[in-house]
Amino acid sequence: MLNFESDYTTGCHPRILQRLAETNLVSQTGYGFDEYCLSAAEKIKKECNCPDAEVEFLTGGTQTNQVVIASMTIDGDGIIAADTGHINGHEAGAIEVSGHKVFGLKHTNGKISASQVSAFVDNYYADANHEHMVRPAMVYISHPSEYGTLYSKKELTDLSNVCKEKGLTLFLDGARLGYGLMSYQTDVTIADIAALTDVFYIGGTKVGALCGEAVVFTHANKPERFLARKKQRGALLAKGRLLGVQFDTLFTDGLYYEISRNAIDRAEELKALLVRKGYKIFMESPTNQQFVVVDNKKYEDLKKVVRAGFWETVDENHTAIRFATSWCTTKEDIAALEEVL
Repeated sequence: MLNFESDYTTGCHPRILQRLAETNLVSQTGYGFDEYCLSAAEKIKKECNCPDAEVEFLTGGTQTNQVVIASMTIDGDGIIAADTGHINGHEAGAIEVSGHKVFGLKHTNGKISASQVSAFVDNYYADANHEHMVRPAMVYISHPSEYGTLYSKKELTDLSNVCKEKGLTLFLDGARLGYGLMSYQTDVTIADIAALTDVFYIGGTKVGALCGEAVVFTHANKPERFLARKKQRGALLAKGRLLGVQFDTLFTDGLYYEISRNAIDRAEELKALLVRKGYKIFMESPTNQQFVVVDNKKYEDLKKVVRAGFWETVDENHTAIRFATSWCTTKEDIAALEEVL
């Protein structure tokens, strides 16, 4: 059974596994104050060209989204996102459980625009009863988006400007950030993201680590008692070194970028293969997620030999499915898929 279901179906990069073994018996302080977390944080700050940044390591993506949102907004505030945004669809109500409402704006290729945000906020304050309504306080975007699409530098700049103008916090979900940064169709760097957002995170779980995300507060703006916030929501590891070792390894000698580029190269080969085999592209993606439309009978046959992710129903006879490459997808994997197809 070939597996293109997601980008987190394997363990971690061998260099991380080796480093975990090498440091296993070294005694360290807990809760993220170990030498590995401190080293990783400095490397990330340097990579972001953001010396004022504050870096925190959390266990996973949903916990990260919940903790960041809850700690940077007031209870009862609203979060503006694309209607397809991860916090709006695939996090089991984690944001709502934390006491916040998600405003899902209609997406265009998985993204929202500065003009949409501006109009939404203006409409809120134009309502004479707005004090009785949920206040929009943050804009949440994913880069790449749920459809594997990317924000351009201009789009990010426009969103950053409108957030400043309207008094909103701009939060970028980077669960798959490496794949966005290494796309051949991006003009955005990690330093650009650090300059244009208030907070973002660097995904490890989907990009070579066993688990973990690195949150970057870009303007010395980490909320008070953030460690307590992490602990309250199950996102704080006593053995924080586990996350530190992984991110320290990923940001040594460009490993994070190297393995992310592998996923992009394999995705381009995958896309070309699917097109050659007559599959219709559902939405053009320049990153590691590739979406195609299949008739339902074909989908049932395909599921017997290949794992691909269900995405959405197109019509009564067709389904959109997702093939995902990862940091460890090989040319041999693509060749095997070709043989099966």
